[in-house]
Amino acid sequence: MEQRNLLQAAEKYLPGACLGAMALPKNLRMVMTHGKGSKIYDTKSKEYIDYVLGSGPLLLGHSHPEVVEAVREQVGKGATFYALNEPAINLAEVMVDAVPCAEAIRFQTTGSEATFAATRLARAWTGNDKILKFEGSFHGGHDLGQLSGHPTDSPPFPNASFDCDGIPEASRQDVLVAPFNDANAAQSTIQHFRDRIAAVIVEPLQRTLMPEPKFLERIREVTQALSIPLIFDEVVTGFRLAWGGAQERYGVVPDLACYGKVIGGGYALSAVLGKKEILECADPNAKLTRCFLGGTLTGNPIACTAGLKTLEILNRPGTYERLEEIGSHLREDIRQMGIQLDVPLQVLGDGPILQTYFVDPAVPLKSHRDLLKADKKKALQFSHTLIRRGIYCTPSGKMYASLAHSDDDIDRTLDVVKKTLRGMKK
Repeated sequence: MEQRNLLQAAEKYLPGACLGAMALPKNLRMVMTHGKGSKIYDTKSKEYIDYVLGSGPLLLGHSHPEVVEAVREQVGKGATFYALNEPAINLAEVMVDAVPCAEAIRFQTTGSEATFAATRLARAWTGNDKILKFEGSFHGGHDLGQLSGHPTDSPPFPNASFDCDGIPEASRQDVLVAPFNDANAAQSTIQHFRDRIAAVIVEPLQRTLMPEPKFLERIREVTQALSIPLIFDEVVTGFRLAWGGAQERYGVVPDLACYGKVIGGGYALSAVLGKKEILECADPNAKLTRCFLGGTLTGNPIACTAGLKTLEILNRPGTYERLEEIGSHLREDIRQMGIQLDVPLQVLGDGPILQTYFVDPAVPLKSHRDLLKADKKKALQFSHTLIRRGIYCTPSGKMYASLAHSDDDIDRTLDVVKKTLRGMKK
């Protein structure tokens, strides 16, 4: 079917003519047919260098031959059993060995389910209800994830604000909010609500905001002193910033960690890892504290097979050095272009993650409210122009690099970025 007809059908049947939150303007919509390595292709056979990577899972790039072969073999054996299976057990062993905080693991299917499961476990284990999160964080599509994620007119801390309709007031009342990178404010809130907090959840790298020195350490210290579980949302950073994730990179170990994206190798898989005494609340045979965590496709052998092969490849020598090289190259070159072309911008991120913000380089960007100073219209102009010219990124301009991106891909990308920035200056 021609792309025009497919897009008409999408407009008729899919709200926003999209599959989730990534909605493009009508003149930029396309229908993808296949991907290979660092490239994806639409129904008009147009090629894009892909920096979305399916919203992050494809750290090896599209259709990695070793992953494809492993999945093909498993499909012939069975898709799912709703029972223990060898790939799930093997993947559990690899992940518990790799993740610093992990003593046990419970598989889930999506990143949203992983963060939901972690907060439920914490509530079951502590008997408390309130969760403290940080303004500007994203923890999924459930109620917690849709509170104070992207407010433009925020209430005073620690009150949460709604990001979307359909969330009960009762859910808002159970969420406390602190500013990211403000250890004093977070510590004060935690101590004030110490007897009511079930957990503190944080993205160690919040979107693309780096943690300030000692910020994570301070949060770890106060939660540990008060026996409050600390949850790292590593759905994005897990196995991307380092083999041991953000915990290894930043040197701070939480009580629980949420993983997703990379661990499924492009298939639906997530997990909660952490202290065994907390994870044991999910044991169906538990006599005291019981916490239901399960699902139809939880730990299915296809996703676990893809994940096992993906992690095997990521654990080979040179992986994280290469990812760091690509990310650093892109961030630094785009920064230099801004200086040379007199386009005020900053490029944030860590490892193979980056995002360009159109704001004076002298403006400190440490929190969500700082990011509100950036020009969103210019960011959209930037990302839409990149997409039109064959560089596929999110509408916000966020980019994920992969092992499949070659030096030629990076050079072509930077050439398009330069032309785009030069055009924006006019």
